[in-house]
Amino acid sequence: MDVLTGAHWRKSTRSGNNGGACVEVADNLSGVVLVRDTKDRDGGTLAFAPAAWRVFVGEVARRP
Repeated sequence: MDVLTGAHWRKSTRSGNNGGACVEVADNLSGVVLVRDTKDRDGGTLAFAPAAWRVFVGEVARRP
Protein backbone atom coordinates (compact mmCIF):
# COMPACT_ATOMS: atom_id res chain seq x y z
CA MET A 1 0.00 0.00 0.00
CA ASP A 2 1.22 3.46 -0.89
CA VAL A 3 1.73 5.61 2.23
CA LEU A 4 0.24 8.62 0.39
CA THR A 5 -3.12 6.91 -0.09
CA GLY A 6 -5.64 8.64 2.13
CA ALA A 7 -3.41 11.61 2.97
CA HIS A 8 -5.40 14.79 3.63
CA TRP A 9 -3.09 17.70 2.82
CA ARG A 10 -3.33 21.15 4.39
CA LYS A 11 -1.15 24.19 3.94
CA SER A 12 1.09 24.90 6.90
CA THR A 13 -0.06 27.80 9.06
CA ARG A 14 3.56 29.04 9.02
CA SER A 15 3.58 29.35 5.22
CA GLY A 16 3.19 32.79 3.70
CA ASN A 17 0.41 33.90 1.39
CA ASN A 18 2.72 35.17 -1.35
CA GLY A 19 2.91 31.86 -3.24
CA GLY A 20 6.53 31.43 -2.24
CA ALA A 21 7.96 29.06 0.34
CA CYS A 22 4.93 26.98 1.29
CA VAL A 23 4.64 23.45 2.57
CA GLU A 24 1.70 21.12 2.96
CA VAL A 25 1.33 18.67 5.82
CA ALA A 26 -0.71 15.49 6.06
CA ASP A 27 -1.02 14.40 9.69
CA ASN A 28 -4.14 12.27 9.45
CA LEU A 29 -2.39 8.94 8.79
CA SER A 30 -1.50 6.46 11.50
CA GLY A 31 2.19 6.41 12.40
CA VAL A 32 3.44 8.99 9.90
CA VAL A 33 3.36 12.74 9.19
CA LEU A 34 3.99 13.72 5.57
CA VAL A 35 5.38 17.03 4.29
CA ARG A 36 5.69 18.29 0.70
CA ASP A 37 6.41 21.48 -1.24
CA THR A 38 3.26 23.12 -2.58
CA LYS A 39 5.09 24.28 -5.72
CA ASP A 40 6.34 20.77 -6.58
CA ARG A 41 3.87 18.27 -5.18
CA ASP A 42 5.32 15.44 -7.27
CA GLY A 43 8.90 16.33 -6.37
CA GLY A 44 9.06 14.22 -3.25
CA THR A 45 7.52 13.83 0.16
CA LEU A 46 9.22 13.78 3.54
CA ALA A 47 7.93 11.30 6.11
CA PHE A 48 8.34 11.82 9.85
CA ALA A 49 7.46 9.72 12.85
CA PRO A 50 4.75 11.60 14.79
CA ALA A 51 7.02 12.07 17.83
CA ALA A 52 9.81 13.53 15.69
CA TRP A 53 7.32 15.85 13.98
CA ARG A 54 6.07 17.14 17.36
CA VAL A 55 9.66 17.93 18.42
CA PHE A 56 10.31 19.74 15.11
CA VAL A 57 7.10 21.80 15.32
CA GLY A 58 7.82 22.63 18.97
CA GLU A 59 11.28 23.94 18.07
CA VAL A 60 9.97 25.99 15.14
CA ALA A 61 7.21 27.49 17.31
CA ARG A 62 9.81 28.72 19.81
CA ARG A 63 11.62 30.79 17.16
CA PRO A 64 10.68 34.38 16.34
